[in-house]
Amino acid sequence: MISRRLVCAAAALAPLGAFAQSRDPRFTAWLAGVRAEALKAGVDPGTLDAALGSAQDVPRVMELARNQPEFKMTFERYMGLVVSDERVKNGRARLRENKALIDRFSGPSGVPAPIVVSLWGIESNYGTRLGDFEVVSALATLAYNDFRAKFFRQQLIAALKIVSQGHIGLHDMKGSWAGAMGQCQFIPTSFQIYAADGDGDGRMDIWTNKADVFASITNHLKKVGWKAGIGWGQEAPAGAVAGQGQRIVKPAGPNGPTFVTTENFRAILRWNQSDFFALAVGILADRIAAG
Repeated sequence: MISRRLVCAAAALAPLGAFAQSRDPRFTAWLAGVRAEALKAGVDPGTLDAALGSAQDVPRVMELARNQPEFKMTFERYMGLVVSDERVKNGRARLRENKALIDRFSGPSGVPAPIVVSLWGIESNYGTRLGDFEVVSALATLAYNDFRAKFFRQQLIAALKIVSQGHIGLHDMKGSWAGAMGQCQFIPTSFQIYAADGDGDGRMDIWTNKADVFASITNHLKKVGWKAGIGWGQEAPAGAVAGQGQRIVKPAGPNGPTFVTTENFRAILRWNQSDFFALAVGILADRIAAG
């Protein structure tokens, strides 16, 4: 397993007591319970000293959690934002720049390179927007404040394991307020299932290593049932009928566009269970491929 020198060094610089003195004693006591659970799950004490010793209850995380806007965006507006001309243009450029590396993973998996680039673009704007929250603190905040506590405590334990295994340094593990991490925006348990080591260095670094990013995207889609040789779907006339294994999707209602989708559309939905999202992935990929 990878050396934990970075973790242990952080523990030495930030011992548990130093941070605990400035924290709410209830939060410190709650973290002690997390520590006991994580030890049983196989996380080493050095990682726990560093991670839980520096963990904070972050007010901004709870502000975002409790004030999520109700999703009322129209399909047309969503597509304009997510599949913008700029994102298409940048996607074509990123595909040209990285095609050999992407093909190393997309070829064997049967996942087309434009689909890989599309997911990369939508999730992190081609690796430029990863989120700036420290994942351990964000997840601890959510679980401690009883916001989907069971789920986020599970994610916290998984995040601690990822650090313990040496895939990423503790303070380099950045993500969204909800713990979606890296250029793929995997939550920690998804990382454990789908992240892949693209360059054989023993780490799965979806934050800075594009080989690992592309390997992880293709691995995810392959594991959830992506079938080589068929597309995701296409826009069709209003009266179109679904064939075997297909599904009709009308994202804007009965008077809007009609899409006939395939089993691979369902694979994209396993990434994010939103028809808007899955359609955006497919349409962006098609527009990138057409360039």
